[in-house]
Amino acid sequence: QLQLVESGGGLVQAGGSLRVSCTASGRAFTSYVMGWFRQAPGKEREFVSVISWRGASTYYADSVKGRFTISRDNFKTTVYLQMNSLKPEDTGVYYCAAGPQMATTKEGYGYWGQGTQVTVSS
Repeated sequence: QLQLVESGGGLVQAGGSLRVSCTASGRAFTSYVMGWFRQAPGKEREFVSVISWRGASTYYADSVKGRFTISRDNFKTTVYLQMNSLKPEDTGVYYCAAGPQMATTKEGYGYWGQGTQVTVSS
């Protein structure tokens, strides 16, 4: 089993920055690609970003490209999502997830954290 715990969410004004983190424990962290998803009230959970096992490859949703940066520290078994130039539409619960290969759909991930709330005020 792999346990994932997110942290770092909060309230920020539009145009501001926030970094969320996800720390893993349990199984070999480097065996998994790590993804971030988000879910706004009344909406489906949507893909945000993914990073490969060693961090060499990353991929972003068009809505966050150029504003968000995903990274991972395999020694700390932690993945980060640095969010800049935040917009009110970035508001939602942010979830990290672990899976066997790069994927942009929920079905590609077998392990999920409990989520952390990010609220961007206008």
